[in-house]
Amino acid sequence: MLIDTHCHLDFADFDDERDALIARAHQAGVKQMVTISTRVKKLETLLALTDRYPSVFCSVGTHPNNAGEELDVTTDDLVRLSQHPKVVAIGEAGLDYFYDTQTPQDQQTGFRRHIAAARITGLPLVIHARSADDDMAAILTEEAGKGAFPFILHCFSAGEALAKTGIELGGYVSFTGILTFPKSTELREIAAGIPLDRLLVETDAPYLAPKRWRGKRNEPSYVVNTAEVLAEVKGVSYDEIAAITTENALRVFSKMPSL
Repeated sequence: MLIDTHCHLDFADFDDERDALIARAHQAGVKQMVTISTRVKKLETLLALTDRYPSVFCSVGTHPNNAGEELDVTTDDLVRLSQHPKVVAIGEAGLDYFYDTQTPQDQQTGFRRHIAAARITGLPLVIHARSADDDMAAILTEEAGKGAFPFILHCFSAGEALAKTGIELGGYVSFTGILTFPKSTELREIAAGIPLDRLLVETDAPYLAPKRWRGKRNEPSYVVNTAEVLAEVKGVSYDEIAAITTENALRVFSKMPSL
C-alpha cells in the first residue's frame, strides 16, 4: 500500500477521466490520496471530490502564489473549515520567491496564519517552499518557539540545511518524481540522510511525473516509481519503503483513517 500525500485532483487536467485515474491508482497499490487546496474559496470543489471517492481526502489553505487573493482568510476561518471530516491537513501554504507573483510580505502573512491553524488543530501544515530557504527556516524556527505544530516540507527540492531544520523541528520531508530525475543526485543524497520515520512520497500531480513517465501528465499511480527510487536510496526493499511511508503518512495525517 502507498499513499499519495499530495496531488491536485481538482485540476482541469483530470476532468475527462477521474474515475479511471482513481481506479489506476488503486490497482497500482495507491490506496489513499490527499488532494491539496490552493485556494480556500475552492474548498467546496475538493469536498465534492472527497464525497465521490472514499479514498480521497483533502486539505484547506492558500498556495503562496495566491496569497494576495485570500488575505481576508483568517486563522479562525481555516480552523473552522478544517472541521469537515474529510479535511485532514492545512495548506498548502508557504513561500515561493521563484515566481514574482505575490509579495514576500503577503506570503509570509498567509504562511503564519496557516501555521497558527496547524498549531490549533493539530493537523499537519503542507508547506510549499521554493527559492526561499533562509526565510523558510527562520519562520519555522521562530514559530516552533511559540508552540509545536506538525508540518510537511512538500515536493522537497531545497537545500540540505532546510531539510535539517525541518527534521530538527519535528517535520516530515516529502519527495516527488524529481527524486527520480538523472540530474537529481544532490537531492538523492539529501534523501539518504532523512530518517526513515520522516519520509513521505507524493506526486504533486498533474506536475512532475517521475522518470518512467517523464514528459507525461502525472497521476497518483505514478508515485510507485518515486517510492522505488526512494527504496534504492535508503537501501531497503520496495515493500519496506511502501510500509514505512504509509505508516508515516497515517501518523502525520492523524485524522485520515486507514482504508
